[in-house]
Amino acid sequence: MTSSTPIDSARPLVFLAAFATGGLLTLMVHFNGELARYGNPLFSSWTAHGTGTIAALVFLALLYRRGREAPAARPPAPIWAYLGGISGAATVMLTSTAVNSPLALAGTLALGLSGQAIFSLAADHWGLFGLAKRRLTVRNLAALALILAGSALIILEGRSAA
Repeated sequence: MTSSTPIDSARPLVFLAAFATGGLLTLMVHFNGELARYGNPLFSSWTAHGTGTIAALVFLALLYRRGREAPAARPPAPIWAYLGGISGAATVMLTSTAVNSPLALAGTLALGLSGQAIFSLAADHWGLFGLAKRRLTVRNLAALALILAGSALIILEGRSAA
């Protein structure tokens, strides 16, 4: 009988955190869609990122107050790492628009999941952003096919219900 490693014992917590994050993402898309409905997608994006900036500043102030020691010197981040803010702003604006279309919340999230799965497999396969190259397996492609099929069912069934 093998002993449990710290990674094995933390696994349920990791899965719980992933599911909670998915729930928070759904709420975020819904709230941003509501902001866009009463304003516009740009207002929604500015509000989301402004709120995040304020929360980050408060968090940093609390850390500074606790007297944390300075982190060890690290090499500077690659320039492409700063593009996350641009893609984040575009994502908020596009999802805010899509949620208020016939796709609704479920269709928007289904297409978002499909896009994430396709891009992540491509990034692994070609080693984008400094990732180690990884061969695609039949299992990866089967999972992608199931995600795409599920997304199609959500979108097509949602269209027939309206």
